Amino acid sequence: MTAMLLFASKGGCLLKIEINIDNTLTDTNITVSCKRITPEIEKLITTLRMLDRQLTAVKDGATHIIDISKIIYIESVDRKTFIYTCENVYESNLRLYELEQQLEDYGFFRASKSCLAQLKLIKSLRTDIDRRIRVTMENGEQIIVSRQYADGLRSKLGL
Repeated sequence: MTAMLLFASKGGCLLKIEINIDNTLTDTNITVSCKRITPEIEKLITTLRMLDRQLTAVKDGATHIIDISKIIYIESVDRKTFIYTCENVYESNLRLYELEQQLEDYGFFRASKSCLAQLKLIKSLRTDIDRRIRVTMENGEQIIVSRQYADGLRSKLGL
């Protein structure tokens, strides 16, 4: 059985998705056929990698596959999104809100308008001025949780 879905992408190109159901197959295969790699195709690949708990991001002109469990925090600076691990800093073509939607089920929380952090990598918390929270991550990096998001963090931690 075959199903066909048609979508118009942001760039105005037609996106055709074919779904073939074959009871004889043992594995699921996904094939992307395109004229060239576009930002939309990169986002699609990133979304598919999320199923394997991985993200793609760029460092020094090369695309890297990052295990989500290795991500300490994600920050947006000057309309660019950076992913921080213990070893490296990568740049993502996704916006912070897109990553937040995809990563909320993997233990990430919104720390501020420009930052997401991984809950399980918090080492310590300290109440800061004006109801903010200073969070120290496992790698020693400190993140300020704004008061807008502080109550949500306390709730997630049962404090």
